Amino acid sequence: MQSVGMRTHAFLGASLALLFGSLHAGDVKSESARASAPVVLPDPLYEQRAEHDPNGIGVFYFGREIAHVMGHQAAGWLERPDREQEERTDLLVEALGLKEGEHVADIGAGSGYFCWRMAGRVGGSGRVYGVDIQPEMLDILTRNMAKRGVANVEAVLGLEADPKLPEGKVDTMLMVDVYHEFGKPYEMMAKMVAALKKGGRIVFVEYRAEDAKVPIKRVHKMSEAQVRKEMSVFPGMRWEKTETVLPQQHIIIFRKD
Repeated sequence: MQSVGMRTHAFLGASLALLFGSLHAGDVKSESARASAPVVLPDPLYEQRAEHDPNGIGVFYFGREIAHVMGHQAAGWLERPDREQEERTDLLVEALGLKEGEHVADIGAGSGYFCWRMAGRVGGSGRVYGVDIQPEMLDILTRNMAKRGVANVEAVLGLEADPKLPEGKVDTMLMVDVYHEFGKPYEMMAKMVAALKKGGRIVFVEYRAEDAKVPIKRVHKMSEAQVRKEMSVFPGMRWEKTETVLPQQHIIIFRKD
């Protein structure tokens, strides 16, 4: 689902190789134990390093290397038959607690895997914005919604630093294994916050960096502490809770006061 970001890979194999691989226990640090005190923006905002993880782009934000994005060639992997059992995506949708009439944004919607599932929860009076920066992904998403007869999902072509959502109109924004690939995380999040209604939620779903057993490469995982640090620079957004009902990912929820 790593479609909101910056670059598209040329081959499916390369896209999947970014995610999986051998892990070193030393790469996993207990970041969640650190305090999540408010912090100031780094100066410079983004740091370029010549030496970096080959699975990242060499650009660092708050000390975290930004990962390569999964290209549209890997869309089939997003729809793999065993995904629900492997990731318990059913539990994730249930945990969101969506209500009839909500306006929801799936940021980095990819093939639309979560779009139609959320569309059923918000009903005909609700709307799901399927946001992606890859036109090819939106073509796949649109075809998938048509096959399922889903009419309340709107495909939105976003930019690297702007999801192109209406200001103050969205109740819930969902990012599933996407945020760590944002090429301009600060600018993108600022636009997302602006598009959120007062009382609305931003939901991060990320593979747990704290758990060495999660078989995902380091730059494609995030700790709760790192997510909270990066969100602490947005006034009015507060951490609400972190759900741990999923086998390998945490669900980290922030609400707009």
